[in-house]
Amino acid sequence: MGEEGRWLAERVDRLAFTDLSTDQVTALLVDTVADWAQGRGWRVYRRAPSVLPLPPPMSAQQSVLDVACARPDGPPVVVEIDHGTRRRTWEKLLAEAEAGRIPLWLRWGTGRFTPPPPPIQMVTCEVTVRPDPAGRGRVHTRLPRAEKQPPAHSAVRLGDPAAVELPLPPITSP
Repeated sequence: MGEEGRWLAERVDRLAFTDLSTDQVTALLVDTVADWAQGRGWRVYRRAPSVLPLPPPMSAQQSVLDVACARPDGPPVVVEIDHGTRRRTWEKLLAEAEAGRIPLWLRWGTGRFTPPPPPIQMVTCEVTVRPDPAGRGRVHTRLPRAEKQPPAHSAVRLGDPAAVELPLPPITSP
């Protein structure tokens, strides 16, 4: 991953939220990316036009990027934010890379993230999901990596381990 992706990953790793809807998580991540880029002194454009046109029948219009960043010290950085793997996102980010921009894909969800083709840099934001207590779909929660609890271990004592001589003798057939 390039330095821009590592910088964004460091910022996302500190993010925490509880019981947000899908739309709320996406909006929070857009705000997080915009704040991250502004903190680096970059100009930020939300819903910026992409170089990739929309598919027919709207091919006279351009796709939009979730966040585009102009920076004085390097090529522009573009960020797409998704909670699913979409071929269209990859096509858009590859077209942006061909136009000289640095493509970042902020992928959030419960894990098992499919890596994108190079040169797209993927930044992940793993969440947990559960049914909304109010009955309105699902809600998502995320703790920063430093605050995640270790897995529960068995409280059962297994006894003293028996010494085993190594190497193990070969198994003989009856």
